[in-house]
Amino acid sequence: MSKRHLLAVFSNFHEAEAAVTELRNTSIKGFDSNEDMIVKSPIEHPEVEEFLGDKPVYVQWFTLFGALMGGLLGFFLISGAQANFYAQIKGGKPIVPFPPNFVLTYEMFILGGVYITVLGFLICAGLPAKRSPLYTSKVSEDQIAILVKTDEESAGVLKAIFTKHEALEIQEEAGK
Repeated sequence: MSKRHLLAVFSNFHEAEAAVTELRNTSIKGFDSNEDMIVKSPIEHPEVEEFLGDKPVYVQWFTLFGALMGGLLGFFLISGAQANFYAQIKGGKPIVPFPPNFVLTYEMFILGGVYITVLGFLICAGLPAKRSPLYTSKVSEDQIAILVKTDEESAGVLKAIFTKHEALEIQEEAGK
């Protein structure tokens, strides 16, 4: 089924908030307010988090995994390289000395955590991604926009909600 993108531009933040609240409270076939709605604003509004709700954050799991894998990989690579020289006479020293290895393991721990955190951020942010071509420069200046993705049949209902809440402009694009 074909999806349609709608962009409604509001001059008043409270009207945009009322429209989002109504979209969340209304059951519209082919539209999920958690997945199919994006609010765009030129400035940060603390109230946006209240009416959009909390979103799950997974970047810290990428950091934990990257740090652990970096530390383990670093320790085993360093120890493996030292253990390959077991045939050489060490003069009573251990084949794998732990204290010097811990310094390099710590560095790999940090390096793995940083690299995988950046990768996790890009994955969680959905980058790179093909964005909707619906955009107006007014959002960069002083207006708020709501971008929604819905089925063909539900587009009329969404337009009616946006018109009811005094949207200045409603752009429409047929999706794929």
